[in-house]
This record gives sequence, structure tokens and C-alpha cells, in this order.
Amino acid sequence: MFLKKTMERNGALIEAAAELHRKGLLLPDTYLVDMDTLLKNAAAMKAAADRSGVRLYFMLKQLGRNPEIARRLMRLGFDGAVAVDFREALSLIRAGVPLGNVGHLVQIPKGALTRILSARPQYVTVYSVEKAREIDEVCRDLGFVQKLMLRVIGKDDVLYPGQYGGFRLEELEDAARKLAGLGHVRIAGLTSFPCFLFNERTGRIEPTPNAATLQAAKKILSGMGVTIEEVNMPSATCCASIPLIHRLGGTHGEPGHGLSGTTPLHAVADCAEIPCVVYLSEISHNYGGRAYCYGGGHYRRSHVRQALVGPPREGRLLDVIPPADESIDYHFGLAGTAEVSQSVVMAFRTQIFVTRSSVALIDGLASGRPAIRGIFSPLGQRLK
Repeated sequence: MFLKKTMERNGALIEAAAELHRKGLLLPDTYLVDMDTLLKNAAAMKAAADRSGVRLYFMLKQLGRNPEIARRLMRLGFDGAVAVDFREALSLIRAGVPLGNVGHLVQIPKGALTRILSARPQYVTVYSVEKAREIDEVCRDLGFVQKLMLRVIGKDDVLYPGQYGGFRLEELEDAARKLAGLGHVRIAGLTSFPCFLFNERTGRIEPTPNAATLQAAKKILSGMGVTIEEVNMPSATCCASIPLIHRLGGTHGEPGHGLSGTTPLHAVADCAEIPCVVYLSEISHNYGGRAYCYGGGHYRRSHVRQALVGPPREGRLLDVIPPADESIDYHFGLAGTAEVSQSVVMAFRTQIFVTRSSVALIDGLASGRPAIRGIFSPLGQRLK
């Protein structure tokens, strides 16, 4: 999906991947993150957000919950991390990373509430009055009032399977009255997902009905005297979409793929952000007229299309035949044969936290002196 754009705009990363593999410094099934470019992307987004009066929480599941990336983003002035689930929240807490928003896509289970709430996240997103009551009880024992963000749903909203949950607009007033009776939580924010999506027909990032739902929810709650401090509008957050967040009444975005220059817009346009993540593999064998390279990093919505096989400047582009969804991704198939042990580089939409890959952070590409600054597990543990 992003290979040709990466070749055009960040060829040094592809060359570094192949060279580090040739030297035996990196094994196949490794993602490489060009930290110089990622931080330039992040700085460009932060500047765009400052111009629009929008604040940013970073999301790192796509990059393997990496604590080193989190620390560098905090130094750039980001407001904290958004933890997509409770396990990510716990790993960020262990790494000393401030939590901006927890619970947006996966609610905090009861047994983890004390540990996560003790870290004092800025907001906790809730889908139900019952979960808010559990949070209220824990915060009573901890001795503080926790800000809540309500995930709200309109009848025409975009929802993804496996992510259903929230307060329907028609139920919002009743839920707000019940929450007002709790002494150690208060409604302070609203969110939905996805608020923006790339439109292939127009070639632009555009709002979904979810954005209008947030506006309607704020009007309902404001009419009840509830002060909404944050309207969080995630999905496809990047320099191109940040002005839209502001225009539609949003206060916060949550860049994830924007940091790595890998939203769908980045596959077709030369955006402010430059693609800075590649996947390294190696030819394992040939069979039946096809080459097979090592897998482990497949994500079924990656839209992987092609691989560069061999030395980058003389290599061949071969179509990728990804593993079937019902199979373990032991290998990627390639439409053609290749020399065993040659380097293979791909660039596609990542969700590293659901893989079994390694993640190598690379510094120095901008100066022509690439160096591995750390190798991590897909869940953020440092391996070397």
C-alpha cells in the first residue's frame, strides 16, 4: 500500500533495511521505524494543531506500544497517550508515560481499575452507567474526582465490528442524570470513532456522521448544564485533517497512522508527513513458481500489495499474496521466484501490537548514518 510512496519519499529507509539485513543485524519479521522522520512528522502535526487550537494524544498500538517513541513525543509537547485497551494502559504506566485517554475502544476491566486510575489519566471513556459506577467507587477510595468521556452513538454512525458500545443519543439525557448522582466522577468530554475517513472518490479525508453526533451530544448535555471541556475526534488525524477537527468543534485528535505517514491519504498524496515504517523479511524458499518470505507481521487490513526483493537499487517489485485470514501467517507468498535469503521489504498499514514481529528503531537516517537504537517486542518490551 505504501511501498511506492516510501520508495519515492524515504528511499533511505528501504536501503537501510536491506543493508542491516545483509549484515545480519536484523532478522526477518522486523518492522523498522525511521525515528528522524517520525519525529519530523510529529512536529509538523503539533505545529498544525497549535495553529488550529487543537490538542493531541498520541496512539502507539500501530507502532507496537513503544515506550521510547512515547517519551520522545512527550518531549515534543504532546498531551499524553491514548491507550486503546487496558493492557496498553498498564504498559504505558510501567514506562512512566502520562495517560491522556483510557477506555476509548476497550473498557477498563474491574480488576484493573485501581492500578489504572491511580495513574491519574486525564480522561476515562465509558460506554455505560455501570462502568461509571465502578470507576466512582474506586475514585472514592482513592480520594479524587475522575473526568469521564462518554462515547456516544447516533443512528447513522459508522461502527466497526468488535467495537460496538456507547451511549445512544436518545439515551444520553437519562444517562447523564444518573451520572450526575455520582460523587467521584463527572462528565467532561465526548468522543466517537471514526470521526473521519479517507474518501477514495474525492481523494480527501472527510467527516463521518459520527462528528455530527458529537455536536448533537454536546448540545444535549450543554442544555442540561453539563460543561463539556473536550470533544475528542479521532481517526486519520494528520496535518490535513486537524483543521477539520477545529472546524467541527473538536478539541483533540489522536494521531496514530499520521505519525508514521500511513493513513490512506498518504498512499496517494505527498502529505506533510512522510512514510517512515517498513517491514523487513527474507526469502525462505521457492515452491510452485512462487517465492515465500518469512511472515509474522501480517495484519488482515494491511492492504499489502507489493514487495521489493533484493538490493533496493537493483531489486524487483513482486506482487504479494498475503496469507488467508483463516491461516497463521508463517509466510507471505510472492508472485515470482527469487534467490533464497535475499532481503524483502514491504510497506503497508500496520497494527504491530497484534503481530509477533520485532520493532527496530532507527536513528541517523537524516544524516546518512543509520544506527539501531533499540529492538523491541510488538508490545513495547525492549529486547536489545
